[in-house]
Amino acid sequence: MFLGTSFAETYPAFSPDGRWLAYASDESGTNEIYVRPFPGPGGRSQISNGGGIAPQWTRDGRELFYLASDRRVMAVSYRASSDTFTAAKPRVWSEVRLTLGLGAQEFDITPDGKHIVAVLPEGAEEKPKPDNHLTVLLNFTDELKRKAP
Repeated sequence: MFLGTSFAETYPAFSPDGRWLAYASDESGTNEIYVRPFPGPGGRSQISNGGGIAPQWTRDGRELFYLASDRRVMAVSYRASSDTFTAAKPRVWSEVRLTLGLGAQEFDITPDGKHIVAVLPEGAEEKPKPDNHLTVLLNFTDELKRKAP
């Protein structure tokens, strides 16, 4: 066991280099995002402020995304050295609020880190799209079959 406490630690996610572990914990009374070195030693850094779940690292190792308590996607730039993790202030990446409760992975990030895929709540497509908007492709397998030679 790597981390065993009396709190609920959920949504574990390894950094692309495998040296850091992001996760959600309710130790403060609400779910927040933390990062700690893996396999250790070292303390944890709190990333979110005001709630967060479902951390996801970009593959290029430059940002950590998560869902805020209001279900908006947040992004955090960071710098990691051999034993130090320094995170910038979280910023809203998208104003669109995602649907929760779909499983351990609420959304995913494209390899280039510029887009995410997620399930949108009903009626979300009726709102104007901000600069960083989400697009949902329905019938994904049908679309793949159509485009395959």
